[in-house]
Amino acid sequence: MSRPNRNVLTVILAGGQGERLSIFSEKRAKPAVPFAGKYRIIDFALSNCVNSGLFDILVLTQYRPLSLHDHIGNGKPWDLDRLHGGVRMVSPYLGRKDSDWYKGTADAVYQNINELEETDAEYVLILGGDHIYKMDYRPMLQLHREKGAEATVGVMRVPIEEAHRFGIVAANEEGRVIEFQEKPKQPKSNLVSMGIYIFNKKHLIEKLTKDAQDSSSKHDFGHSILPEMLASGDKLYAYTFEGYWRDVGTVHSYWEANMELLQEPPELDLYERSWVVYTRSEERPSAIIEANANVKDSLISHGCQVHGQVINSVLSPGVIVEEGAIVRDSIIMIDSVIGKGSVIDKTVIDKEVIIGEGSIIGYGNDNTPNKFEPHKLNTGITIIGKRAQLPANVRIGRNCKIGTDVKPEDFPSLELGSAETVIAAVQTTRK
Repeated sequence: MSRPNRNVLTVILAGGQGERLSIFSEKRAKPAVPFAGKYRIIDFALSNCVNSGLFDILVLTQYRPLSLHDHIGNGKPWDLDRLHGGVRMVSPYLGRKDSDWYKGTADAVYQNINELEETDAEYVLILGGDHIYKMDYRPMLQLHREKGAEATVGVMRVPIEEAHRFGIVAANEEGRVIEFQEKPKQPKSNLVSMGIYIFNKKHLIEKLTKDAQDSSSKHDFGHSILPEMLASGDKLYAYTFEGYWRDVGTVHSYWEANMELLQEPPELDLYERSWVVYTRSEERPSAIIEANANVKDSLISHGCQVHGQVINSVLSPGVIVEEGAIVRDSIIMIDSVIGKGSVIDKTVIDKEVIIGEGSIIGYGNDNTPNKFEPHKLNTGITIIGKRAQLPANVRIGRNCKIGTDVKPEDFPSLELGSAETVIAAVQTTRK
């Protein structure tokens, strides 16, 4: 870990619901979703901070914050359990009604403006808690200082067909931002905002206070703060990042980012000793791969027991793959069990799921989008929610959704074609 930089307060926005991740963010905040086996999505932002020498961190939570609070705790795994600085978790003071919740990213920071006013830091670094990347923030801070900027935006290039999902940035030869469009339907450029901002603290407080008084504002950095700064002639610069960065806000992008870890060499190296990704990790025994098992191009976490085949897949801690079972192109989360003789293909399975013996999940070539969530499940990936229990010998096609806490008796039959959905007859309140 790097030497502490006490001149920067980091604010991580971790309150998003992440609706596009479907069942995986129904009972947890998106930054708390497991990733790459043993990690959570927010681990990457937290690890980037401590590796960059930034140890004064404010995490703003909101939607289903319990699992995120449990995971981060006092911040010890990241060396953030400190008397001065460290990590602080903050949720909306009320939060009982939608009107009490943060109205946007800028409003989330404004509601905690006292934290900004009380800090001795000169700069505020604002991050999203739901992106996968490794980034040293120090060069961006250096550019911000050298340019005498009032705000600096982290940017990178993406495929033009994906650019509409992001804020589009145009900058001149000196790197000064001359135009900003938040998620345009027809983007003019593929240079996009990463949702990473550096502000001079005093300037940020002024802008947030002014924005809070504007009833017509969306109270969002991309929609409101940055366009207002451009209109006011403020010194707004762009810092170009050329490393690996992924927004895993959809089921497909989440699955794809996990699969990219299995490439040789992977674009994101989790084994780099000089830039460790830290996490809170339970004590579990080493993984065991039985003599007749077959594992190829996969990530196998500690505590796993593999008796069947695992091909091009990611297994979180405690997963059991029983004899004769095949797991292919899939993501299996914590403590799930794949029953004997089952076949799992291009499926994302949440934690503590039990797949009955002889089941086939993700069969066939019918890629009809899911009937209830066509915009979320349309690339052939089938998803299964927390603690679902599937009957033996069930067959489930592509783009299917099996809900949280589903029991065998909830299935209308043992044959479920593509695009279908099964939900639990009785919903539980467990997290």
